[in-house]
Amino acid sequence: MFEKAFESILWNSRLVVYAAVVASLLASLGLFYMTVVDVYDTLVHLTHYAFLSDAEQDTLRADTIAHVVAAVDGFLLAIVMLIFSFGIYELFISEINNAKGAHGSNMLVITSLDDLKDRLAKVIIMILIVLFFEHAIHIRPHGVMELMYYGVGIAFVSFALYLLHKAYEGHPPVTDQSAIDHH
Repeated sequence: MFEKAFESILWNSRLVVYAAVVASLLASLGLFYMTVVDVYDTLVHLTHYAFLSDAEQDTLRADTIAHVVAAVDGFLLAIVMLIFSFGIYELFISEINNAKGAHGSNMLVITSLDDLKDRLAKVIIMILIVLFFEHAIHIRPHGVMELMYYGVGIAFVSFALYLLHKAYEGHPPVTDQSAIDHH
């Protein structure tokens, strides 16, 4: 009797994950909202671009590229929170039935903690690459060593992308509905 009641309490304690699901979803929505507003503000600043001097256009162009790259970063982080929200919901609460329909995305079907970690790691690496690019566009090497560091940074980014590609080749996304149904 005690064991059955204890197991029931223990099993239902997983529902505390709802707090993480809702918080992650709200964080994702907040990040999407902030990034959309930032993109809008960036576009508003471009309305007078044609009337600027060449030097002012160069400055605005560099700033705009940095803002657009930051927006990509914001969207990627929002996606991380969204994937995390879906993943922990599917792992601890219930499968998302809509994700398995004709309009669902296999990318959001999470089958294990390792699967969730893998997907999050890939997006986080992309965020880091975008951050590198965001800062690299403002770098103007002033010597051979700085130019070499810049090249090494680019080589590391390229290697990270290569590793991501190789990891993806080894584990193609689930496309077979029967494989999803076994989840």
